[in-house]
Amino acid sequence: MPQHVPAPVEGEAEGSAGPAPAPGQQAGAVPAKAPRRVPGALRPRTLLSRLPLLLAAVLWTVSLPHIGFRSMGEYGLLDRLPVTYYLSLLVLTAGFLAALRRAGTAPWWPALYCGALLMALKGVPAVLYDSERYPWASKHDAVIDHLLADGELRPGEGLSGNMSAYDQWPGFFTLNGGLVRAFGTDGATSYLNWAPVVLGLLMMPVLVLLYRTFTEDRRLVWSAVWIFQLANWVGQDYLAPQGLAFLLHLAVLTVVVRHFVRPGSAGRLRSRAYLDPAAAAVPPPTGTRQRAVGVMVLAPVLVAVNAVHQLTPVMLCVTLLALCLTRRYRNLGLLAVAGLIMLAWDLTMGRPLFTETLGTLRDSLGDLTRNSRAGYAGELTGAGPELAGRANILMVLGLAALAGTALLLRRRLVHSALPLLLASLAPVPLFVVNDYGGEMLFRVYLFALPGAAFFAAAALVPAAGGTDALRAPPAVRRSCAVALPVALVALLAGFMPSYYGKERMNYTPPAETALVTRAIDSAPEGSLILATTGSFPKALHRYDQLEHWFFAEQELPENVEMLRDPAGYLVARLPAGATAYVILTRTQDIYTAGEGLLPPGGFTRLTTDLVASPLFDVVERTEYGVVLRHDSP
Repeated sequence: MPQHVPAPVEGEAEGSAGPAPAPGQQAGAVPAKAPRRVPGALRPRTLLSRLPLLLAAVLWTVSLPHIGFRSMGEYGLLDRLPVTYYLSLLVLTAGFLAALRRAGTAPWWPALYCGALLMALKGVPAVLYDSERYPWASKHDAVIDHLLADGELRPGEGLSGNMSAYDQWPGFFTLNGGLVRAFGTDGATSYLNWAPVVLGLLMMPVLVLLYRTFTEDRRLVWSAVWIFQLANWVGQDYLAPQGLAFLLHLAVLTVVVRHFVRPGSAGRLRSRAYLDPAAAAVPPPTGTRQRAVGVMVLAPVLVAVNAVHQLTPVMLCVTLLALCLTRRYRNLGLLAVAGLIMLAWDLTMGRPLFTETLGTLRDSLGDLTRNSRAGYAGELTGAGPELAGRANILMVLGLAALAGTALLLRRRLVHSALPLLLASLAPVPLFVVNDYGGEMLFRVYLFALPGAAFFAAAALVPAAGGTDALRAPPAVRRSCAVALPVALVALLAGFMPSYYGKERMNYTPPAETALVTRAIDSAPEGSLILATTGSFPKALHRYDQLEHWFFAEQELPENVEMLRDPAGYLVARLPAGATAYVILTRTQDIYTAGEGLLPPGGFTRLTTDLVASPLFDVVERTEYGVVLRHDSP
């Protein structure tokens, strides 16, 4: 009988003896089967990225009920956060470092970790607090309530408590008034504490686009985003015009560096042989007509920036001016449009404050010592505030040292990312002009932070790829493998006291808020509200109907003189026939001591003297404060 010959397997030639043996395998041996992946099984790399994120989420959630925010002492939240909270931050850091190794193929993992870090760092007040974080933020809610109740703006009317500026730059409050109406809430207080988280999440994609303009290394991009969040302790991302205006500023800067490159201006930066291995190619050039269309597209955003905040348009104009120092971004037309929009707003809606500021330039111009100090007194007192102040300085120095290292060691990357460096340095000269109410130091730091974070990350993430001459040597890569986790943990350690070391003055018990609200609601229209500082809840409630005097917001020697005879000092300066209410609360006590406005024990002495004085009548007194009344003859 004829033997059956099996047909050749598809892919084999007829007459062949079967597939060729694998290298090192004997002919005729049965080939080993490739391991089959079990459906639903996770790869080790995926597990390494996912498990730390889940573990950190569990640790953070478990820690929440044990955070004693109502019993904070001198160190704010630092000694009220349980060990599980700090462990969650360390686990997040370890998971981020693991995810960073796959940033090129799985960029969503570093993105998830950056979002989780933002929530872990700044989500505690949003989840737990039963009142506004930052008592002074309640004035923004007061403006929104006033706008919704009266439906009008009065930019030309002088309002006490420095509130006129909010009617002159009302964009932020108009937007929030619309949100309150749309969601049917009682006011912005229902979402006020979530502002740092929301603004941070909105800022992340803008930062990614900005950084990817100058680097193709996703490890560098996400490391810069991570460092930006750790270094953003300055507290300007709460529900305030500055946070929204800064987001718009970053958006304009990102559009400019990506879509406003002049033709023929890149030079040898078009050659990969000259670039740092991590550097991105210069974006394609745009012609005059395209840039003109870009200016038209950006014009509404520029108007929005001017409608929201008075300082950010200045920061944006000096940034655009700095970019003009490079051939790549010498867009004088865009700079002119931005300057004209700013000037038009300042001379119309913002004219009262603009002319007032011009009048003060004679005293402030060139006074670097005064312009660069923080706050009124500039001397923090108390264990927590002093620790926070030292941490602030160390964070600035550490970030500057890392960025400076990149400027020295990665000059090719610095050359291609020169516009980002110039944008970070552009706000610094504003120290010469004004102190911005003791806040210029914080604002300059905030606007310099995106570039500083990028170059700090460049010092920690070595160049990969490229030619052997440009690639980081093995010794440098090994050093960075140690330096990166050490630096991230050090920045995390600095963030905590910088952000939460003074938290005792940022949290207000609801009972104190209720006391202040009752006092201000009972005050007749036209009354004068006196307090040591405006940093207490509902301080500017009914600001359009009352006058305000925060009498301790001055130099410390003047306050020492005031404490010799508080009652006589205040009454002598009250207008004739005025009905005055003095509101002294627990939060004011903590704030004036921590910020150095009053000497140790000064607030207690002030309260005792005013209560005992026959010139003042006690209206209400609780454990959270006292309300006094004085009727001038």
